[in-house]
Amino acid sequence: MAKPNALSLYQKVELQRPLQRALDVTIFFLLLALLAYRLLLVRTHGLCWLYAIAFLCESWFAFFWALTANLTWTPVHYQTYPQRLLKRVEELPPVDVFITTTDPMLEPPIITINTVLSLLAVEYPANKLACYVSDDGCSPLTFYSLSEALKFAKIWVPFCKKYRVEVRAPFRYFSDDLSSAGSSEFQYEWRRMKDAYDTLNQRIDAAAKSFTFSDLVGDLTDFSNTKPNNHAPIIKVIWENKEGIEDGLPHLVYVSREKRPNITHHNKAGAMNVLTRVSGLMTNAPYMMNLDCDMYVNNPDVILQAMCLFKDPIIHGEYAFIQFPQCFYNGLRDDPFANQWIIMMQLMMRGMAGIQGTAYMGTGCIHRRNVLYGQSPNEANINEKHYDDELYKTFGVSKDFVTSATRVLRSVEDYPNCLADSIKATHEVATTDYEHDSHWGSKVGWQYGSVVEDVLTGMLIHKKGWKSAYIVPTPPAFLGCAPSGGPIPLNHHKRAITGLLETLISKNSPIVTALSDNLQFRQRMFYLWIYLASVQAIPEICYALLPAFCLIANFHFLPKVQEPVICIPLLLFVLFVLRQMLGYIETDQSVRAWWNNHRMDMIKSMCACLLGVVAVLLKILGLSETTFEVTKKESASSSDDTESSDRDLGRFTFDESPMFVPITTITMIQLAALAIGFLGTQPGRREFGVGEVTCSAWLVLCFWPILKGMFAKGSYGLPRSTLFKSSALAFLFVYLCPTSTE
Repeated sequence: MAKPNALSLYQKVELQRPLQRALDVTIFFLLLALLAYRLLLVRTHGLCWLYAIAFLCESWFAFFWALTANLTWTPVHYQTYPQRLLKRVEELPPVDVFITTTDPMLEPPIITINTVLSLLAVEYPANKLACYVSDDGCSPLTFYSLSEALKFAKIWVPFCKKYRVEVRAPFRYFSDDLSSAGSSEFQYEWRRMKDAYDTLNQRIDAAAKSFTFSDLVGDLTDFSNTKPNNHAPIIKVIWENKEGIEDGLPHLVYVSREKRPNITHHNKAGAMNVLTRVSGLMTNAPYMMNLDCDMYVNNPDVILQAMCLFKDPIIHGEYAFIQFPQCFYNGLRDDPFANQWIIMMQLMMRGMAGIQGTAYMGTGCIHRRNVLYGQSPNEANINEKHYDDELYKTFGVSKDFVTSATRVLRSVEDYPNCLADSIKATHEVATTDYEHDSHWGSKVGWQYGSVVEDVLTGMLIHKKGWKSAYIVPTPPAFLGCAPSGGPIPLNHHKRAITGLLETLISKNSPIVTALSDNLQFRQRMFYLWIYLASVQAIPEICYALLPAFCLIANFHFLPKVQEPVICIPLLLFVLFVLRQMLGYIETDQSVRAWWNNHRMDMIKSMCACLLGVVAVLLKILGLSETTFEVTKKESASSSDDTESSDRDLGRFTFDESPMFVPITTITMIQLAALAIGFLGTQPGRREFGVGEVTCSAWLVLCFWPILKGMFAKGSYGLPRSTLFKSSALAFLFVYLCPTSTE
């Protein structure tokens, strides 16, 4: 490893992974060899639809494997040096932070205020920081909780900085009893903080249980007669650091944009664009960080670490955004639902960072404001002669906002001094009709047209030629709440698949714009890998049905045991498993974690991916619209986890969703095929299809939670309606399979 440059604020280190590269190449050539075998079969035995389907599926697998190998081929790691930053940069730049929440029932306010409190306490000058909380549910409870949290923040933030507290989200910090640790002064202060936080928690819980419209007095009167989908914009400055005190509290602003029935509001992307405009009028910081309401700041130096790349004089202006990994504090042992994304965050995202840059993941990211305003890397700052008409067409009709946007695009550091002076103007840019006849959502801000607005927005930034970086600090920058249970992560995956497929078939597809954008070739392969994952279910389901069909109909689609070519699929299986397990070993995970993630990948493909494809097809046909589903958040602490509770929480649960019908049907088909194969009920069977039996048995093992759900009861069992539909479909498949007597 090269010695870090004494003048550099960061170091970019290429990670060497020769064994993984060798396995990637070997697997790819084995896939090509399998395709060659298929072509030889056609030449010697003639064209058969069974071999044709196998050839098409295996061709897809080979192509997709090439995309996957490209993704992990040149991983890099960024090492930052915040200490050098503080010595070299005279004045740190302002940062606006956006926190988004939607539904106080699905996203309890206590979670949101913990994220806010952790942010207010970061190691960054308070007079350079502003926190904007977007409440898309227009909940008086959320506003009340933030107002109460401010009172606690006035004692919590000084406590954190005085004792250099590492974990600055109170609900996590107080999960450990430190009342007997440190000096007597610390013990007294700790108990005082704990009592104050418990009081805050009790007030919010009491308000959640008994809140009525008669309680809407004072600042809460603006919430009278409001509904989540029908209200005027509400923007309130909860706290303003008027004196610009560096060690005080950052600005805290509540934002609830206008909503009206039957008017499209573009979900999270729309909320982010409103926050961008409101903050542009109030503080207009050149950098913007966004967080989901459950992603609290776990590393107090996170903003300083990002500034090491943004402010490095050697590459100044090269990166459009800095992405941090999504990590979780409530992950179950061995990741039974594959929702901790460790392989994605630790390996794949580092591989992306080695190309043109990692994707934008929608949270834990710091953007340059001028980039989201549509500026390209080599585009000169706009001058005085820039036509006002063009600016109004781009940014909307607000003269005040166009003026603030012009300052950003001219790189003028002129920030507003008083937030209250901007309140009237902010209401104008938070209305439902402000974006009409403007470029918001298309050329400016967060992009519309997909429920995964984050990936789309990041891709369009990369298409302009910008780069991005990926920092993995220790401890993790942010920690969030991982969804638990069976249907929840599957619904989350279905939403992602739906959004990815929407983009793949849109005008923004990396295929459509191949000749007109500035994506690097390997970066385009990376985005193809992301978007084509949305249709991965189709070849996987087809291939999963082939061994069952062969066992039922007395056919073969795999080489026979006595044929030397059997070593190709056998080696493919062994090397693929080895390649996967190496990643889990590299990230300090167990073999059980690998198995859980492998089977969940299969389950997600057969459940969520398939329904995501169906949802987009229905949208194309005009029969339905895709919807943005908010994931339920739960507050938990690792200290509450025990081995027994892990086992209980790790059990798969089911509901009435049609999502479970396809995979239950496939499981039943595999069981029927194995029974027919072992019992030998087909007439004229000459030999046993060992390869086909192995494939079917492997699938049954992968779908073991589904098999258990067939016989369990309650939420751990499959509903009768699902069992009935799947049984009928499985019987129909077996009945329609032709039987060969050759």
